[in-house]
Amino acid sequence: MFNSLRDRVLPDHQRRSLEELEEDLDLSVGDRRAKQSAFWTMLFLSAVIAAGGVLTDSTATVIGAMIIAPLSTPIMGIALGAVQRRRSTAALFVAFGGLLVVAVGALFSLVLPASYDLLSDSQISSRTSPGLMDLVAALATGFAGAVALARRDVAAVLPGVAIAISLVPPLVVTGVCAGQTAWWLALGSFVLFVSNLLALVTAGMVVFGGLGYATAGRRREVGSTRRTYLAVGLLFAAVGLLLAANTAASVLVQLWTTRATNAASAWLAGTPGASVVNVQAQSRTLSIQVRAPGDLPPIESLLADLQGQVPDGVPVVVTTTAGRRIQAGRVGG
Repeated sequence: MFNSLRDRVLPDHQRRSLEELEEDLDLSVGDRRAKQSAFWTMLFLSAVIAAGGVLTDSTATVIGAMIIAPLSTPIMGIALGAVQRRRSTAALFVAFGGLLVVAVGALFSLVLPASYDLLSDSQISSRTSPGLMDLVAALATGFAGAVALARRDVAAVLPGVAIAISLVPPLVVTGVCAGQTAWWLALGSFVLFVSNLLALVTAGMVVFGGLGYATAGRRREVGSTRRTYLAVGLLFAAVGLLLAANTAASVLVQLWTTRATNAASAWLAGTPGASVVNVQAQSRTLSIQVRAPGDLPPIESLLADLQGQVPDGVPVVVTTTAGRRIQAGRVGG
């Protein structure tokens, strides 16, 4: 049954040879100088484009950076090398390439004013809190990319794979946030990159191993191959648990935000012309922005309404559209 499925997914007459895959994915074979020069040049330019797109909040520019980014090549090279049980320099290219992109992001962060709100930029905020669905999407994209690399007739889908997997933008965001000393945001975007990387490697190993790209001499090392799959699987599971926990936390924050919005609306119900503009939970603080033509009701009644709706001890800050900021206190405090 497995062989039948494999033949349907990748017919023999469309399957690329191992030599062809190695030529494409291993930057240390063939014309190494030209391949490595192209890799570093395109990666640097991709990082610059991504940094410009992130800081200007331009989705189209960031997508352009994704398309030309060559970082998926050595990542898939890691998967092929692991399946073959041979030493590969692919991991070094990924590591040093990642450092280059982070450094470009950190350098670009120097142009930001001190008052710049990182989370107001959708290109940053969307990449600093990855969830479980990000991992699922990355895994599916990894399978698509591995199959496209192994087949001769579907190489046209690779630009779409590059867009979907998003490797360079999270690293740029990591650099930008680190340059602004926003370490938790930097960690979040770096976790997104790591999850995408592991998804690519895992999917690549499954596809390349299933298609028989392991060399005949290595194929007998069953125990060694199993250990490789086990190690990658454990890393993948660890990242999956981390993202699942972050997803659960995001759901809870959304629930608390909704409850806080309802409580604030009830608090302003007796004030003519007053309304809730926005409620956000940022940096462990509940920020409530309101519009009010006159004086606000007593803050103590808002804190009382929030008790039992959000966790005790959460600081609450109320800001009016006129610019007045009120440090309301802590829920249950």
